[in-house]
Order: sequence, then C-alpha cells, then structure tokens
Amino acid sequence: MRHALLLIGGLALPISGCTAVTATRPKPPAPVIAVSPAFDDVDARPDKGLVVKVRGGRLGDVSVHAGGTAVPGTLDPTGTVWRSTWTLPPGVEHVVTATAAGPGGPGTLVMGRFRTRPAERTFRVLSVSPMPGETVGVGTPIVVTFDTPVRNKAAVERALEVRSTKQVEGAWRWLSDTQAVYRTRHYWPARQQVAFTAHLAGVRSAPGVYGTADHALTFAIGREQVSTVDTVRHQMVVRRDGRVVQRMAISAGKATTREYTTTSGVHLTMDKGNPVRMVSPGRKKGDPGFYDVLIDHAVRISNSGEYVHAKNNVWAQGRLNVSHGCVNARPDQAAWFYDTSLRGDPVTVIGTTRELEWHNGWGYWQLPWDRWIMGSALHDARPPPAGSSTRPSPTPFPDIRTRHQSVPLKTAMPVIGGLP
Repeated sequence: MRHALLLIGGLALPISGCTAVTATRPKPPAPVIAVSPAFDDVDARPDKGLVVKVRGGRLGDVSVHAGGTAVPGTLDPTGTVWRSTWTLPPGVEHVVTATAAGPGGPGTLVMGRFRTRPAERTFRVLSVSPMPGETVGVGTPIVVTFDTPVRNKAAVERALEVRSTKQVEGAWRWLSDTQAVYRTRHYWPARQQVAFTAHLAGVRSAPGVYGTADHALTFAIGREQVSTVDTVRHQMVVRRDGRVVQRMAISAGKATTREYTTTSGVHLTMDKGNPVRMVSPGRKKGDPGFYDVLIDHAVRISNSGEYVHAKNNVWAQGRLNVSHGCVNARPDQAAWFYDTSLRGDPVTVIGTTRELEWHNGWGYWQLPWDRWIMGSALHDARPPPAGSSTRPSPTPFPDIRTRHQSVPLKTAMPVIGGLP
C-alpha cells in the first residue's frame, strides 16, 4: 500500500489510501423574461401592443389584465414570444404575470405593471350595416362608418375582424376617410352566422387620436335568393337556393334618357317601404315630366332611385319598357317579392345600355375581385392562410375565427325617393 503525508500544523503525518476529487457542474442560469412596455412605464403607447419574450427557456403562463379585464394574446411556435392579439386600451393600468422554465434548471417568475398613455382625442364607430341581429341576403356587404377621418387606414383595417361559421374569403375597401366596406370574394354561403368586431381600443387612427372602445355585433346570412331581370324579354326570375320560385312579367325603364334607363349589373336589395313616396328628381311641380306619387311594395336596389315595385300597368308588363327606370311588376307579385326579400339579396339586371356604377348604392359586386382588393390598405399583405375568414393581419394582430349563435331578425326602415 502506498503512503502519503498529510501536513497538519507543520507536522507531516503518514496516511494510507487514495483521495477522490469530484467536480461540481454549475447550474444553468434561470431564463430571463423581458416585457415591453417595461414595468413601471406610465406613458406606454397603446397601439404598440404588449410583447413578452424569454431568453434561455420557454414561456409558461402569461396573464395580462387591463383594468381587471383579461388581455388576449398568442404564443409563437418557439414558445419564446407572447404577443397581445390586439392593441391596448389607452389610459389604463396593465398588470402582467409571466413564468418561464429553463432546460433542467430553475424557472423564472416576473410580475409587474405599467400604464398606457391616455388619448388626447378619440374616434369610434359611428354606424355599421347590417344591424345587430339582422338576417340578410348572400350578397350583403359590411359597411362601417367612423365618426372622424382615419389617416392610418392600415392600423384601423387590421383591427376589423370578421368571423363566420362557414369559410369565406373577403377583403375591406376604403370608400372614403370615414367609411370602409367588407365584401366577400363570392356570395356568402347561405344559412350561417357572422360576427364583426372593431377592436379599436388603443388603435391610433391619426396622430394623437386613439380608439377607446371596441364595437361588436352579430348577424345572420339567410337563404340564398338571387333574382335576374331581363329587360329585353321583360321577365324577372327569382331563384331560392338554386330553385325557381317566381317568374314575373315586368316593365323596366323606357330609356328615352339616361335618367330613365334601368342600370344593368349586379344590384343588391338595400331597403324597402310600403308605400314609398317617389318624386321626380330635378323637376318642380308644373314642369314637364314632374311626378309626386306613393308607390306600394317598393324594394330599393340602387341609390339612383331604382326599385322593384308594384304598378298597375299590367298592359306593358311582359311587353314594353315604360317606367322611369324602376322595375314594375304586377301588384300581387310585387307584394310577394317585397315580403320575401332580405337586405343584400342580389338582383342582376341585363339588357340595357346603362351600366350600374360600383359605387351606386351597394353596387360593389360590379368590381372584379382584383380591383376590389386594391382598395384595401393591406392589399400588399401576404395571401390569407387556408381557413382564414378575412385578409390576414400582420403580426402581432392575427385573425381569429370562431362560431356564433343565432340572433333575431330586425326590419329595415323605408326611405324616400325613386323613379317609378
């Protein structure tokens, strides 16, 4: 046996055997979590959203509340970045709790709070069509009007979410600084629910102008009813779910002037009244061609005064075009059409020399799809993913698609105008 000397207090003492030295591996560092906006910030920009990142691990639970309301968010595929789904409400304290786990080492927990800056000026949704709970036709657009001009249209458009129970492709088009319209590429599939939400809280529409509240509603797509008006053969055919349910002899515009020419193209039923007062445009009492009449069972199909309505000129229906631009039908059949029409039912007119302008009423189907999407502030964005219900919103504000319950029908209000 070998011997070794152990030196204690200056004395050399013999010892026998061997000694072993064990190396201790250092523990991996704990993950580092970073939150933006930073904790204790009292002037965070709401439109930047919230981002939680981790280095050296994977995020676990991320919980965010704004004034007591949960803030939704998504975790990226790597598990290292969490982003709020939408912008943050302005002027509100946000409380954040996040955890992360490292590879075999200790975990990390962070908790803190920050406050978003208040809005100097605000904007909101002024109106939306369809109405909450309304049942509409398969051609229906979603028309959103804001109370102030929108300068940052891309930011606002990202916040407009459309969800449906059946898959559709659609896009927004800006008609003005205060109005955006959503149209599907093809008609809505019949018999489904649609939900619209404008996630405006925290959206910066212009310098110093923020949304402070979201706006949401649901509506229903009813049966598919599509009508065709042939002004040459003086016939109107109504199909429901692909089956002919009504054939109507009609009389269209007499076409002696452009004003009295029925427009050809894809119209949508917009509203209806029984009766509707129709007054000759640009003429006063005593002028040639002046009229001021009440017309029964009138369904509007454009903003230039065109209706499908009742008229007792059955001698002309099916034979001649004698109206001032409207589509006249036998009173009982016009009443049937009135009773069975929903806003947004397509009515295609053929055979005249005047084309319906795409911006005349709801003539949006007059624009081919490639032209329609050019009016989107996001038309350069990537193509929508499979199954997406809307055009994509660039990260950090992705689209969401869910199901919605049925809602009750409400009735549209009549308007004044027309070309009998």
